[in-house]
Amino acid sequence: MKFSKIALLLSTIGLLSACGSNDDSSNIETGKFNLGVSDNPADAEKVMIAFKQVVLKNDAGSISFDVSDDGELKQVDLLKFQGSAVETLVSGQDVTVGEYQMCIYMENSEVVNPDSSYVQKMDGATAGLTTNSNGSCGGVGADDDNTGRLFFNKTFTIAAGNNSFVAEFDLQKGLQGPKGNKNYWTLKPTSVQLVNTADVGAIAGSVPAALIAECEAKAATFGSSEFSSAVYLYPEATALDNMDDFRDAAGELTKVAPIAAARVNPVVDDNGQVISNDYEFGFVVANNYSLGYTCTTQHDDPELPNTPEDYPAFFLHVAEQNVIVINGETTERDF
Repeated sequence: MKFSKIALLLSTIGLLSACGSNDDSSNIETGKFNLGVSDNPADAEKVMIAFKQVVLKNDAGSISFDVSDDGELKQVDLLKFQGSAVETLVSGQDVTVGEYQMCIYMENSEVVNPDSSYVQKMDGATAGLTTNSNGSCGGVGADDDNTGRLFFNKTFTIAAGNNSFVAEFDLQKGLQGPKGNKNYWTLKPTSVQLVNTADVGAIAGSVPAALIAECEAKAATFGSSEFSSAVYLYPEATALDNMDDFRDAAGELTKVAPIAAARVNPVVDDNGQVISNDYEFGFVVANNYSLGYTCTTQHDDPELPNTPEDYPAFFLHVAEQNVIVINGETTERDF
């Protein structure tokens, strides 16, 4: 399936008229607003989100963008947009310069619906997907019962010129599988962050097949029979022994929580032979970082502590230090 790169503007009149009368509207300074979505992936085959609309708000009012495709919800499989790959929700819309907050609305679906939001696991099993937040954004927003809201509380600036932002979903941190009497997946609103593409760089590299095999052999002794490789991103100078898992609760004082995770994907040649195993973090704020590699991502439950002492175990196998990210550049780092 190919996804449309066009987003339709529903209404800018309310916001613009709130900033001045018709006589002086020509003096209003605007900037181009662009919004895309990308993903740091979880252990799933497909994570489909059916987007409805994007709303910007400030003290002057709200502005809404319909992101549907010809009247149909805009379905985006986030796992098709890993690393620096981005699917566009809003493109080239004139917005009055200033400070804003943003809401993104998606359709919640507690049952499997191929036209809505859902998750497909590696084994092919599917279940519905919801987010547990709702409500309006400055008095504007989808009010249907099956609508979920992703709210970005932190303000951001739209300046004169071109402004490109990415809503990056960290599914390893915020995508929760069915539990208890819930037979659907849940997406935490806090697992999405808004980044300005002018303020970030990227990290990309590969993991040798021999290292992956070494990790899987170790994991097998700890009870694993299936494996899922990923690279975890940590703050500067985080030693391997101090690298923690994703969890809701705080870890030990010596442990450091990961910032994000990126799946390790096999790259094949024209004959279908795997020639490398690559990873990429697409939107990383310029700084110094550490990296940890694991083949046991499937055992990292974002709600619970997961350690090498568990059975099956979660552990980071090897680490890389002094990974320096520069704005607008891609830092290459192989394990």
